[in-house]
Amino acid sequence: MNFAARVPTVEVMDLKDGDFLLDVREDDEWQAGHAEGALHIPMSDFVARYGELTEAAPQDGRVHVICRSGGRSAQVTMYLVQQGIEAVNVDGGMQIWQTSGRPVITDEGQPGFVL
Repeated sequence: MNFAARVPTVEVMDLKDGDFLLDVREDDEWQAGHAEGALHIPMSDFVARYGELTEAAPQDGRVHVICRSGGRSAQVTMYLVQQGIEAVNVDGGMQIWQTSGRPVITDEGQPGFVL
């Protein structure tokens, strides 16, 4: 069985407004553009900043993990599942988010782009 087959996944089009989104891209990617309301914890800092996620994530909700294309977020998703957190990887990541017409913004609220 390959790794990708075991990762719980959701399509961008299945996300609803208000779904909890965790962006694990690096700082430069986040600054170029991100989904409004997402929590940003870069994968490179994730284990050290894990407490930020547990404080912010809904207790009875799902964590939707996103990166640029889905590779890093799949790894973080599997880590979260192993910790007992209901988590899913957003298939195709921010690339699909942007091409499907979902808004990408900067920290200032201006239109952004996926780096």
